[in-house]
Amino acid sequence: MAYDPNNIFAKILRGEIPCKKVHEDDHTLAFHDINPQAPVHVLVIPKGAYVSMEDFTARASDGEIAALFRAVAQVAEMVGVTAEGWRMLANVGANGGQEVPHLHIHVFGGRRLGPMLVKG
Repeated sequence: MAYDPNNIFAKILRGEIPCKKVHEDDHTLAFHDINPQAPVHVLVIPKGAYVSMEDFTARASDGEIAALFRAVAQVAEMVGVTAEGWRMLANVGANGGQEVPHLHIHVFGGRRLGPMLVKG
């Protein structure tokens, strides 16, 4: 999957599409998902043009990598899911269910989330 500079997250980063922001720093942006799959569903994205986790870990600076993972933990705390438990998920590629060609980490919480995968 190639990076598409016109993907929805790139447009959000450029301010062309609004978002309900949760957190922002020099390297990351976190915002509520427009189609939440749990009571709490926030997306955390790097501000750089990275397609996937493989692309990000190969090309991002150590500072960008640290900032992304710190932001995920900060967001979980900010949205109040750390006491009861939460899940982070990054889909990679077609078989992994990735729909937008910009690395994004989902933060889910607010209820019991169930099994990781459906058997089959």
